[in-house]
Amino acid sequence: MVIKKTYLLIIVLLCLSVKLFSAEAWIRINQLGYLPQSVKRAVFLAKEPADVSFFALHHALTDEIVFQSENPAAKGKFHTFCSTYVLDFSAYDKPGVYYLKAGNAISPPVIINRNVYDGTADYALNYMRQQRCGYNPSLDMTCHQHDGYEVYGDDPQKHKFVDVRGGWHDASDYLQYGTTSSNAVFQMLFAYQQNPNAFDDQFEADGKAGANGVPDILDEAKWGLDWLLKMYPEKEILYHQIADDRDHASFRLPAEDKVDYGWGPGTGRPVYRATGKPQGLFLNKNRSTGIASIAGKYAAAFAMGSDLLKPYYPEYVTTLQQKAEEVFAYGVANPGVCQTAPGKSPYFYEEDNWTDDMQLAASVLYHTTNNNRYLQEAARYGRMEPVTPWMCSDTARHYQWYPFVNAGHYLLSTVGHPQIKKEFTGNMLLGLESMYRRAQSNPFLVGVPFIWCSNNLVVAMATQCRLYRETTSDNRYLEMESALVDWLFGCNPWGTSMIVGLPAKGDYPADPHSALWHNHRIQTWGGLVDGPVYGSIFNRLLGVHLTKEDVYASFQTDWAVYHDDYADYSTNEPTMDGTASLTYILSARQKEGASSPDKHTYVQGGIIRTNPEKKNISLIFSGHEYADGYETILSTLTKQRISASFFFTGDFYRNPDHKSLIQQLKEKGHYLGAHSDQHLLYCAWEKRDSLLVDKATLLQDLKANYAEMSKFGIMPADAPCYLPPFEWYNDSISSWCKEAGIQIVNFTPGTYSNADYTIPDMKNYLSSKDIYKRILAKEKKENLNGNILLFHIGTSAQRKDKFYPHLDKLIKELKKRNYTFTNLNGLIN
Repeated sequence: MVIKKTYLLIIVLLCLSVKLFSAEAWIRINQLGYLPQSVKRAVFLAKEPADVSFFALHHALTDEIVFQSENPAAKGKFHTFCSTYVLDFSAYDKPGVYYLKAGNAISPPVIINRNVYDGTADYALNYMRQQRCGYNPSLDMTCHQHDGYEVYGDDPQKHKFVDVRGGWHDASDYLQYGTTSSNAVFQMLFAYQQNPNAFDDQFEADGKAGANGVPDILDEAKWGLDWLLKMYPEKEILYHQIADDRDHASFRLPAEDKVDYGWGPGTGRPVYRATGKPQGLFLNKNRSTGIASIAGKYAAAFAMGSDLLKPYYPEYVTTLQQKAEEVFAYGVANPGVCQTAPGKSPYFYEEDNWTDDMQLAASVLYHTTNNNRYLQEAARYGRMEPVTPWMCSDTARHYQWYPFVNAGHYLLSTVGHPQIKKEFTGNMLLGLESMYRRAQSNPFLVGVPFIWCSNNLVVAMATQCRLYRETTSDNRYLEMESALVDWLFGCNPWGTSMIVGLPAKGDYPADPHSALWHNHRIQTWGGLVDGPVYGSIFNRLLGVHLTKEDVYASFQTDWAVYHDDYADYSTNEPTMDGTASLTYILSARQKEGASSPDKHTYVQGGIIRTNPEKKNISLIFSGHEYADGYETILSTLTKQRISASFFFTGDFYRNPDHKSLIQQLKEKGHYLGAHSDQHLLYCAWEKRDSLLVDKATLLQDLKANYAEMSKFGIMPADAPCYLPPFEWYNDSISSWCKEAGIQIVNFTPGTYSNADYTIPDMKNYLSSKDIYKRILAKEKKENLNGNILLFHIGTSAQRKDKFYPHLDKLIKELKKRNYTFTNLNGLIN
């Protein structure tokens, strides 16, 4: 496994010659980051007794202490950890990149920003597209084109063929379940219903790159709905599963699936029809008692789809609504559970509850029909299971109580009927309170039972916390909600995210249980892995083993075990339904951050243009050696009432001749930023991807620049935008800057405003008249929306034709053309 070197930045910045932290003490954080106004907690762990009476939050670039706290909450001994503490820094809300220090332990970079969750829900859809069956856009290949043959049917034609191509593979195997797929469809639709602005349109309906006018999450949900319609082809014929554990023959690509289920290698798989009776083609049988559990799930997905897809597929949604009402009635007539069918092994989804599925279906149908009968049915079913049973238990069988969160309670808590609203709000509270009491037993504030797919339970409980908070404005479980989300991103004993690829620079599952990864090095980006299990579960599962040294050995306990090893299918296998369930809580967090959509244009990780839809222009000025244009520029900006941005090198800031002008710019409210310390060239002119500095040199250069700025009271948090020297950089430079909390900006190409430094002897020389004309020519041809115009605050004496006397005229002309001049930092941050 490749562990990401998240500590390197801090090691470089501190320039310490001693160890930064003890190998026996760690600080666990949410590696993705924290919203400015959110609960912010980290957990200190030590293998030996430690007295932590004080901790501090330091700026990652300057090492300045920006927040400190005495007497953090001591949580005592926890399994193999002799000392644990909760480090709460919620009171600090200034965006930036920092690190925590407690004792001699130092955390990975701590990011505070309102955009930390932006795009994460859409990112999870990468895994959903990778799981598609029939046609897989991630692999650009078809698979399972002969599905399938009905089993357990009552048709005289034995094993008749039914076309059920499509849907998603359930996990790293290629089985397909109506149980998990219908829940995945509902979860994605619900996420979109609650947080529509969090989702983008970057992919076609078939999953290939390209916008189609439909949010990607709705495209993905419709892919699942199309399959569910095939699995419920007509009244009282409902299929719930394709294939069985004979699938577990080998690691292979889906198009290479040649398992023989009795019709020849790769020529068709069994399609299990719901009968309401125990099923299993071999010795092992499930304990099915009815059809309502699967019928309710299908009905909820159909009904939600009929509501949300209406603007895009008006005829399609009529079919969905009809199917929803029809299959709901089928469930009413056949109460009980429809469990998945085992094959040769004893494992299957042992679902024991069904009233929650019927409650959810009735709740959604009430919303889509406004028929009071469905409201009464929803309440009746809901009263049969006030609390999802796992929330009051310390263990459960595999998928015993599923779905793991009952969204029906939330939907009933929002209806206009006061008694029902109060009753089901109370039901949500019961589950939360039970889990909150259990969570008090550990410093991570995570009380879910560590059964197979425990991460699904973590997501479910975070979802219930959030929904309860939204419907009641009661924040008493906000800390637990935050802790649960933090757990998924690294605030756990192992310090790893549980989502492949998030965050990009963090520690995340790098060796998941996946044929795509293990055989072909195709990573399962966006997939939520199963998560930790009790040590007792790991030790008794069949076929689980490790293929290499356990890098997390120091953090394993009987309480919870996790391995980043492809051979551990119990903790490190991504799951389709778990990933789909992420879309709600991640989009809700993005909504809470409420950052504006990022419409800036990036090149090599640097912003070269702000929102092209707005008639905004940003003026920026750089300075290193010269400042001869200062008085004219400041007079013009003052006269035109424009706030501009000035980026100076450390040499410029430390020059005593510039002290007064810097102070005046600051007093006038202009942005003052960094431009490197001594104007180094970071990468080769002739080959941009060839670095001329390493990470340590770059960060030292930045640190020295900001040190000079601090003498004027300008802190990194005040100046997060950075103009690189020579306006020349590459994606590595941008990445390293971002790790330090700095965003590179640059001029917008095409105006040639930056040529105001050129002298006649240069091949690229342009006169001020030429520059002026080119700016207006570009405006006429394309527009200057979002353009960043770069000028120099001073130029060599060899350039006699200075541009700054023309600045006032240019501004007046562009104002006539209805442009607004806006400070760059304000547009970006």
